[in-house]
Amino acid sequence: MTPNDVMEAKVEEELKAYEAQLRKELGLEDEEINQFAKPIEHRFLKQSRETTTVLFGGLTIAHDQLIKRAVAGLGYKVDPLDVPDNEALTIGKEFGNRGQCNPTYYTVGNLVKHLQGLRDNEGMTIPEIKEKYVFLTAGACGPCRFGMYEAEYRKALRDAGFDGFRVLLFEQSKGISQAAGDSEADEGGIDFNKDFFMAIIAAVMAGDLLNDLGYQIRPYEKKVGSTDAVLEKAKQMLGDTMEAGEKIEPTFKKIRTLFDEIECDFTRVKPRVKITGEFWAMTTEGDGNYHMARWLESEGAQVQVEPVSTWVDYLLYIGKHDLKKAWGVPDNDGNKFSHVKAMKTYALLSALKMYFRGRYDKYRKLLGMKAFALPDQKKIHKLAQEYYNIDLRGGEGHMEVGKNIYSVLEKKAHMVISVKPFGCMPSTQSDGVQSKVVNDYPECIFIPIETSGDGEVNIKSRVQMKLYEAKVRCREEFNRVLEGYGFDVKQFREYVDANPELNKALINLPHEEVGVASNLLHMVAKKMKIHYSKKADKLMTAEEVERLAREAARAEGAKCVAQTEADLEAKADARGAQRIEDDKAEHDAQFAEDACCSSGDCGDSLPGEVKERSIEETVKASTGGGCGDSCGCE
Repeated sequence: MTPNDVMEAKVEEELKAYEAQLRKELGLEDEEINQFAKPIEHRFLKQSRETTTVLFGGLTIAHDQLIKRAVAGLGYKVDPLDVPDNEALTIGKEFGNRGQCNPTYYTVGNLVKHLQGLRDNEGMTIPEIKEKYVFLTAGACGPCRFGMYEAEYRKALRDAGFDGFRVLLFEQSKGISQAAGDSEADEGGIDFNKDFFMAIIAAVMAGDLLNDLGYQIRPYEKKVGSTDAVLEKAKQMLGDTMEAGEKIEPTFKKIRTLFDEIECDFTRVKPRVKITGEFWAMTTEGDGNYHMARWLESEGAQVQVEPVSTWVDYLLYIGKHDLKKAWGVPDNDGNKFSHVKAMKTYALLSALKMYFRGRYDKYRKLLGMKAFALPDQKKIHKLAQEYYNIDLRGGEGHMEVGKNIYSVLEKKAHMVISVKPFGCMPSTQSDGVQSKVVNDYPECIFIPIETSGDGEVNIKSRVQMKLYEAKVRCREEFNRVLEGYGFDVKQFREYVDANPELNKALINLPHEEVGVASNLLHMVAKKMKIHYSKKADKLMTAEEVERLAREAARAEGAKCVAQTEADLEAKADARGAQRIEDDKAEHDAQFAEDACCSSGDCGDSLPGEVKERSIEETVKASTGGGCGDSCGCE
């Protein structure tokens, strides 16, 4: 041994002796360390498939219903959980750890609530439930609390009295055997083969397209409820086809006919509002995001939801991107990544991406091309790269930033809402970048909201204030196009009424503007052979839009501008009561001039809309408190 070796051995011996002395002084010498080990559960095997029901959930109602029917056609017993509600949130908080995001509480509590219903309402014993049911969910190890979902499910199930209930986790990095719950994939209760994935893909795409059509048509339907009735029938028809294992293309053609029979009025001027953000929060249709999509519709907006297929397309794009960056880089063992293997993998991902987008477009065509196409991931990447590093993962990554810019430049939406759970790290990162985006694109109307299961009134008040701005921007767009062609609203409506084909739900309009009514104006003008003769020199500034929005909100009694009224009253003492009355009169006169529509029938300060409710009903959601800082209230 060298002198250095002797010295190191002596130092090590002294350190161990000192550690032993400290342990003795602290009473830790007999401490036994028990490392955590994943619990061993009763395995879900192929032979028990016919007697075991697989529970799942987490997407929209349409997705869950279609996935259930598609997978049932392959011989599985499946049952989607109900949409999580606030009762599920309460249960999740009761049995979950503190500090989790509300999707965790909602989804974990929803599973426990369902099992409690089986026990208390169906009379099943806990051993029967554990024998006859399993729960399948997605899992990942990421930069947020999503990686803790599995542990939260197991803790809540144990504390609620369902210890040992099987939770099957599907992870991209672990593969089929992890999801099957068995060491041998081919013996697992779920066989993730080609037929299984094809059925899931078809169900997801069909759910996306039906949701898209519903949100595009419902705000303009002449007979309230007709769109939802067709959607229910369409889901039943597609479900029957999928469960029978038949081709779905003929069914799509029949569904197209049903949608086209819906009579619509596309002269209604409604702002388009896009919902993006954290996957679960923007996708769920219940209390988890305050029923945001349906509420926005009730407030006079047309909602654009993000298809689940966009997320799949994003994963394929990211896979190709990562593969290119890893070209020639050694792996953890020091071995260089095989160029041949890389080329094969890249070619496979490219083929999958082309197939996926091609199939989505094929279904769109069968439904009349009314549904929106999937966004161009490469373009979104280029738009976002100046603001957000594509290698920062978690949530939707750079997509939240890219889609906001994309919506402005491609005229996809008047307003973008980013919905996320309270404290969601990935979405919070992108929201921080959005301030720079809004500064560079002043016409962008963007609002981030955090959901926590409470504070609904304040959240909706903030959104409502921004929605007023979107309505002003939409009205400005409509009036600009109307004046450019040189005719009025009455002439526009008379022509549409005289041509019933313009009222068909699946009519394809030109994409010249953001709003549907404005695009219909372009089509009508082209049919009337009227040329666009007047173009605006510039758009209304963001400050002008906000001013008009605040005036509209004040006129309807929204409390988020109550501070303005208080300021006016406070000035009365200093300036004199008569002077302040003059200011109010001038203020109201200016609002009347700006807000009234040319047809004389005003609704929500927009031409073409008819107010179908009272002022109190319009601002009901914002009468319980402040509106945050989005509208400038102190």
